[in-house]
Amino acid sequence: MTETPTERRPLKSRGTAWAARLTDRLVDARVPPNLISQASVGFAALAALCFWGATAAPVPFLILAAACVQMRLLCNLLDGMVAVEGGMGSPDGAFWNEVPDRAADVLILWGVGIAAGSPALGLLAGALAVTTAYLREFGRAQGLGSDYSGPMAKPHRMAAVTIGALASAAEALAFGTTWAVVIALVVVLIGTIVTIWRRSARILTALSQRG
Repeated sequence: MTETPTERRPLKSRGTAWAARLTDRLVDARVPPNLISQASVGFAALAALCFWGATAAPVPFLILAAACVQMRLLCNLLDGMVAVEGGMGSPDGAFWNEVPDRAADVLILWGVGIAAGSPALGLLAGALAVTTAYLREFGRAQGLGSDYSGPMAKPHRMAAVTIGALASAAEALAFGTTWAVVIALVVVLIGTIVTIWRRSARILTALSQRG
């Protein structure tokens, strides 16, 4: 993965001691950042499988799904740190930075849709998530910089999914229902639509001001 510092998603976790230690270990082990990016898709696929499994056994599979979602995010953090801070970026890094992320978004949100009883809504959420990334890259291609604004950018989507999965696991244990994951999917859908509107409006405003 190859990024310029000005185009990186602002993450507080990037400046933590634990992230730096993990990065140092991966660099010492010569783990390619592109491989870490690819691993994020593997965790996303596992999350989708766990959400599917939650239709039969909600408590354990929802907890596992939440863990896999967080592992996907950890891979997203570490691939960039190994590439940039570790100096292990490669010419094809930009591809591995973006494409696996889009596949991971669709897989996870499709899985959430399955757990919520509506795979179609999960796929819609995935398509909307891809649209937010497209708008970010379109704006950057127009020289406007990368817009990582929310309210439902990738970290926010994954936070909502994780909270929804864990809340549903607790709900299933206490009441035998899993409405929290349905609510999480609705929140992601609405928030992502608002995000698309905000990013589109910013791009259109900036382009119109060029005169």
